[in-house]
Amino acid sequence: MFHELMNRIHERTAVIGVIGLGYVGLPLAERTGRVGFRVLGFDVSAERVAQVNRGESYIGDVSSAALAALRQSGRIEATTDVKRMGECDILVICVPTPLNATREPDMRYVEAASEQVAASIRSGQLVVLESTTYPGTTRELIMPRIERSGLRVGEQIFLAFSPERIDPGQTSSKGYSVENTPKVVGGMTPYCTELASAFYGYITTRVVPVSSPDVAELTKLFENIFRAVNIALVNELALLCDRMGINVWEVIEAAATKPYGFMKFTPGPGLGGHCIPIDPFYLTWKARAYDLTTRFIELAGEINSQMPRHVHDLVVRVLNRARKSLNGSTILLLGIAYKPDVDDYRESPAFKVYDLLTADGATVIPCDPHIHEFEMHDGRRMQTVPLSDEVLQQCDCAVIITNHSAFDYERIVTLAPAVVDTRNATRHIQGELRAKITVL
Repeated sequence: MFHELMNRIHERTAVIGVIGLGYVGLPLAERTGRVGFRVLGFDVSAERVAQVNRGESYIGDVSSAALAALRQSGRIEATTDVKRMGECDILVICVPTPLNATREPDMRYVEAASEQVAASIRSGQLVVLESTTYPGTTRELIMPRIERSGLRVGEQIFLAFSPERIDPGQTSSKGYSVENTPKVVGGMTPYCTELASAFYGYITTRVVPVSSPDVAELTKLFENIFRAVNIALVNELALLCDRMGINVWEVIEAAATKPYGFMKFTPGPGLGGHCIPIDPFYLTWKARAYDLTTRFIELAGEINSQMPRHVHDLVVRVLNRARKSLNGSTILLLGIAYKPDVDDYRESPAFKVYDLLTADGATVIPCDPHIHEFEMHDGRRMQTVPLSDEVLQQCDCAVIITNHSAFDYERIVTLAPAVVDTRNATRHIQGELRAKITVL
């Protein structure tokens, strides 16, 4: 089985199934088709499936032209029919791994996908999990399900974990993509690792094999925990600098001139995106099973979660200077996306800031050049407004949540009565206009 599948990989006759066609799955499917494999994408959304089959991309890092070309050549197809998983030689699971209401891992999507794989598993298939998760998921959750078929992992079927490393918006800005981001691979057996490494060797420029899926799972968590902890450090420094009357951004820029032993992180209004606000809790949850409290990680979460409240307080301070109350004021929220120049608003700190301001009676107007409609945590659909001179002049305070390059910051500061800048986006504005700016 091993040699047959390895030959199919090297001949690129293996059929690749990608389960979940979101921010991770669609870029992987597009890249896999582009290097010569035939790809069958699976998704529960009939709308997404129809878009893929029309050659229309809904993900910023995949162009519709590239998708249409793959459709025309027959390299890619999408379906909602999970029974077709048996047609695939390699199945890659790219489904969400959110947190539940008590901030614990919500494994429903991984469990559902693994049950679907198990229902159609056949001899000679390789299954790879890419969804970010806690150490032990591949071994404890997926392997028992697929071995119910009587097929043994490492003998008749193969299983590995290879964490996604998608950074939305980076492809369009000529940064890292699926193609040039190293891929960590950990298989349940050496054969599993070899097969997964061979497949990913065609997808990316570098494959990094590790000794087990557990190591690969923890690697992904550690990458994002490293960022979360360091962001918490600079956020805490920002809170202290605010009280001391010191510009934290000047401190960070000065420290960044040291050519060794320092890595630059910047503060902000809170954490956003699918990874950093969520992934650390997968490890803190798992650590409790080993009677260990991960204090650094949990403390970082506490500090980072304070930042939207700090933004709220800065707005109150700015309004107080103008002898205005937050209750009844109009606040222009500039940026709904969690990071610059993308339309991704998953876990965006803008939502918490919005809730805090409206809870105190403010009218909040959301504005984002990349997002025209978005869904709040409670399911409400909201519309953004275009950034006009009238909107800027009529608000009581503009709050820069996301430093999109499409924003004209000099225009914003000139026309808005006051500006709270949580990203230091206005750092180049000097002279009398600086008096209108309050920086995080």
